[in-house]
Amino acid sequence: MGFPKDFIWGTATAAYQIEGAAFEDGRGLSVWDRFSNESGRTFENHNANVACDSYHRMNEDIHALKEIGVNAYRFSLSWPRILPEGIGKVNEKGMEYYDRLIDSLLENNIRPFVTLFHWDYPLELFYKGGFMNRDCSKWFGEYTQKVVDRFSDRVSDWFTQNEPPCYLYNGYLNGSMAPGIRLPFPDYVRVWHNNMVCHGEAVKVIRSEAKLKPSVSYVACGDFAVPATETPEDIEAARCRNFERTEADKYYCDYAECFDPVVLGKYPKNYEPYLPDYWQDDMKTVVQPLDYLSMNIYAGVKYRKSSNGAMYEPVPNKIGKEESTMPMAVVPECLYWASRMVHERYGMPVMISENGISDNSWVFTDGKVHDPLRADFLDRYLSAYKRAADEGIPVKGYFYWSMLDNFEWCMGFSKRFGLVHVDFESGKRTIKDSAYHYRDIIKSNGEILK
Repeated sequence: MGFPKDFIWGTATAAYQIEGAAFEDGRGLSVWDRFSNESGRTFENHNANVACDSYHRMNEDIHALKEIGVNAYRFSLSWPRILPEGIGKVNEKGMEYYDRLIDSLLENNIRPFVTLFHWDYPLELFYKGGFMNRDCSKWFGEYTQKVVDRFSDRVSDWFTQNEPPCYLYNGYLNGSMAPGIRLPFPDYVRVWHNNMVCHGEAVKVIRSEAKLKPSVSYVACGDFAVPATETPEDIEAARCRNFERTEADKYYCDYAECFDPVVLGKYPKNYEPYLPDYWQDDMKTVVQPLDYLSMNIYAGVKYRKSSNGAMYEPVPNKIGKEESTMPMAVVPECLYWASRMVHERYGMPVMISENGISDNSWVFTDGKVHDPLRADFLDRYLSAYKRAADEGIPVKGYFYWSMLDNFEWCMGFSKRFGLVHVDFESGKRTIKDSAYHYRDIIKSNGEILK
């Protein structure tokens, strides 16, 4: 069967990780501007004040997308570039930047997929409580309204939020990422709920105000549990690990935590004691119609039926396992099992909105970047994803992370995920060998995959 004819082949970025121009043209500050400019917060005190300088190098980046041959580009909008204080007065120069980006993509037959929020929360709104303030959903709704008013005559594909387990757990529970807060677990659950209401408000605005017929999705993340063997017992063990953990008073990143609220209107059982009394009324806002579910998946962990009576147990990694420089284990079958299990649970089409690998490839003396590990990674993971398509699972598309080597949050510029190499001192771009391999896969619509 293979991938459908209208399969989306793309690559992705995020505003804070690539744009730079942090203090130019009226942009406001985000929590990440403050966090990454505080000593000791990131690898070797790196920050994204300049990053990949995509704000000034848009034409080069569009050319790279065209050269790679993708038919879609997923990028995020910088909320504080559009609304410097998070709400209120619009920064016209910020709007004009995204006007130019969207128009240029369309001129090159590249479909824009817009993420409303990818971690760079406006600092002024954080000072008002951020996701701890119940008004955060009103703020997000106002921001969404201004974005939809401006861009929905050309943009039809929307993601509301990117990876809430990352920016909430790391930002508000363990404090390792911006804004760097450590809340007690009960307070963290309130933050999680407020964030879900933000998502729902955004979908309501998009559905009611968009000029082009919109397609809307929600992006979850995390390592996916895959069965150690394809026996019914191990498949059920992996499914339980992904969707039915019940540890009390403990955060855990799984797909039920993200998708159950927005699709089924419920939370993990260990969250319920700490939810506000009005949470069930709020679910009328949280549960909005979505067109498909999106997943950012890089790795998987193998699970099997437990020998001691528990629902599941992890299988130890083999010695010398394949892994990236993050490090993340290379487990290609995670794309198959994630697509299958998420579709089985929620009955919706699925999208891989991020997937990629970091390595240490550099520019060789011949002026090229030879990165065979990334090319092999693409073959392995996309072949597993193709298995899902072959079995009739409705797969929408695939976005490789990332188009560019970029600022990898707390790890600074030490991890390179890009299809395009970036010299972070000069800004020079060099398209990697793997990008041309990806182009060949795209041209064949995946038929060259084994």
